[in-house]
Amino acid sequence: MSVAADPNAAVNDLADRFWDGVLQRDPLWATVLGDERYNDRWPDLGADGRAADEAAYRSLLADAAGIPADGLDPEQVITRDLLILVAENQLEALAQKQYQLAIDHMSGPQIWPAQAAQYQPAGTAERLDLLLARYAAYPAMIEQYVSTLAEGVADGRTAAAMPVRRALEQIERLLAMPAAAAPATTMVEVAEEDRARVAAAVEEHVYAGLRRLRDFLADEYEPHARQQPGLSATPGGEAAYRLAIRMQTTLEATAEEVHAFGLADLESIEAEKDEIARRLGHADRHALREALATDPANHTDDPDALVLLAQQQTDRAYAVAPGFFGRLPSANCYVKAVEAYREAESPPAFYMPPTVDGSRQGQYYINTYQPMERQLHKIAAITFHEATPGHHFQIAIEMELQGLPAFRILGARMAGVAYVEGWGLYCERLADEMGLYASDEERLGMLDAQSFRAARLVVDSGLHAMSWTRDQAIEFMHERGSLPPVDAAIEVDRYTIWPGQALSYKLGQREIERARAEVSEAMGDRFGLRAFHDEVLAHGSLPLATLRREIPGWVETAVNRGG
Repeated sequence: MSVAADPNAAVNDLADRFWDGVLQRDPLWATVLGDERYNDRWPDLGADGRAADEAAYRSLLADAAGIPADGLDPEQVITRDLLILVAENQLEALAQKQYQLAIDHMSGPQIWPAQAAQYQPAGTAERLDLLLARYAAYPAMIEQYVSTLAEGVADGRTAAAMPVRRALEQIERLLAMPAAAAPATTMVEVAEEDRARVAAAVEEHVYAGLRRLRDFLADEYEPHARQQPGLSATPGGEAAYRLAIRMQTTLEATAEEVHAFGLADLESIEAEKDEIARRLGHADRHALREALATDPANHTDDPDALVLLAQQQTDRAYAVAPGFFGRLPSANCYVKAVEAYREAESPPAFYMPPTVDGSRQGQYYINTYQPMERQLHKIAAITFHEATPGHHFQIAIEMELQGLPAFRILGARMAGVAYVEGWGLYCERLADEMGLYASDEERLGMLDAQSFRAARLVVDSGLHAMSWTRDQAIEFMHERGSLPPVDAAIEVDRYTIWPGQALSYKLGQREIERARAEVSEAMGDRFGLRAFHDEVLAHGSLPLATLRREIPGWVETAVNRGG
C-alpha cells in the first residue's frame, strides 16, 4: 500500500517492521516478552551488531521522515514522532561510542543466562534444545563483549571502577556455585531427568564464558577503569550527558536546571516531613527518622515477612482501585523476592512485565537482602510505585491495548522512561488520595521516597556534570535522600552505569501533575479523575511533551462519552 494511498497504514507498517527488527537483534528481550522465535541466540555485542543497529536506525529515520505528518490520525502522529525520536537518539549514542561503557553490574551479560533460564520455556524437547543452543553460543557472545570493552580501553573510554568491581564480585559468586546449583540451571522449568543436560551446558559453556569475562575484567580492564564515576570524566562526557538526559526523559533540560529543581523540591518535601514529625510528637524529621530507625517494631529479620507485607499492600490497592480507575489490568501482579545471586547489587524493588499472551502475570520483585536494614514503614510507597497502581497498572494495561502497533505497546520506552517512572512516582502521591497508607509513619515513608527521587536529580547531575565523587553522592543520598547506607551505595552505583535514568522519575511526575492540574482547571466541575487516569494509560508510553499536548482533548472526549 502506498504512502499516498494510506499514510496511517504506512506508519503502522513501518513501526511493525522496525519492532520486529529490534526483537531479532535483541533476542533475550524477545524471550522476556514471550516471543520464542530467537530463543537459540544472544544479541550481537560486536562490530557487526553495531553496524546492523546503525543501518536499522538510519533506514527508520529516512522512512519515517518520508511519511508526511499532515493528514495522519493522532495515534499515527504519535507513532511517527516516537520512531523519529528513537532513531535520532540511538544514532547519536552510536556516534558517541557509548557502547564502550557497557559494564552493567545489575543487568549485564553475566546474568543473562539466569534471565534466560527464568523466562525461556524449556518443557519440550524442541524448546530445551533451543535453550541449550543458546547456552552453547554464550562464549562467542562474551568474546564480542570483551572486544567492545577492549576498544573502550584503547579509546580511553572505560566504565567506573566500582561497577567493574561489583560485576567481578557477582561473577565470582556465580562461579563459586556448582553448575547444578547455578541459577542458569535451577531456574529452568524442565523435567528433572533433563536437568543434568542443562547443568552440563552451564558447566561447559556458561561457566567458560564467565571465566573468560572474569579474567579479562580483572587482568586487562579493571586497571584502566576510571576513578571518577561521572560521564564528565570520559571523552565527550558533556555531550554524552546531554544526550542521556534527552534519551531518558524526552526533555531538553540542562544539568544545572535539573540540579536546581532537585534542591528546591527537596526543601518542600522536607517541610512536609517536619509537619508529620511534629504531629507524631517529635521535634523534627531527623528525630522521627532516628526513632523509626531504632524501633524494633519497624524492622524484621524475616525475609518472608517483607514479601508478605508487600503482597498485602498490593492486594489492598487492587481492591480500592475501581474508585480511581475505570479500567484495570486483567490480573493483579504477584510479589517475589529478588534472587540470592543478584540481591546484593539490586535496588530495593523493581517490576517485570507480564507476557503478551498473559501466560505470566506481572512480577513485583522486592529485595529482602539484609532485611533488618529495611524499615517497614517505607515498604508501602515502594509497593504502590512498583506494583499497584504504579508500574503494574501502566505496563500491564499498555500490553493489553488494542489497535496500536506492537512497538507502541512494547517498545515505546526506547524513547525514554520518564512517562513510565513518572507514573510510578505520581502513584506514590495518588496512593495517599486513595487512602492506602495505614499510618502517618507510612505516609512519612512516602515522603522519604519522594525526597529520595528529588535527591536523585541532585546526585545524578552532580555525578555526571559536576565531578561529584562516589562518597559525596552516597552521603547526600543518605542524609537528604533518606536511604540507609546499603541502599544509598547501591543507588549511586546504579546512576553511574545508567546516566540520566534517575532523572526520569521526578521530571515525569512533574509533567503528569502539571497535566492533571491544567486539565482540571480548564474543565472545572466536569473534570473526572477516573477519566484522566484512564486516558493517561490508554495510549502506551509517551514523550512527556506529547502527553501534555494531547491529554486535554483525550479527557474531554472521554467525559463527553460518559467515561
